[in-house]
Amino acid sequence: QVQLVESGGGLVQAGGSLRLSCAASGSTLGLNAMGWYRQAPGKQRELVASITRGGSTNYADSVKGRFTVSRDNAKNTVYLQMNSLKPEDTAVYYCNAERFGEDYWGKGTLVTVSS
Repeated sequence: QVQLVESGGGLVQAGGSLRLSCAASGSTLGLNAMGWYRQAPGKQRELVASITRGGSTNYADSVKGRFTVSRDNAKNTVYLQMNSLKPEDTAVYYCNAERFGEDYWGKGTLVTVSS
């Protein structure tokens, strides 16, 4: 089992920045891709950004150029630097990790962007 704990959410004004962190613990040997999803009220959960163990990244079009995903393999931690935040970025952000074909999820952290 893999446990994921997110931190760093909060309230920020439009144009501001936040950095999310997600630390994995438990059976972390073999962790492959890690990343971030978000779910806004009344909407489906969507991929925000992901990063493989080797550092290859993937971003949703809506966040390209504003968000940066990174990871520290030694710490089993993935980060999401969010800049130029917009009200439409308001959502619960969930950390995701894949290990041997299984997906694991954190409980989520709320990001609220005020206009």
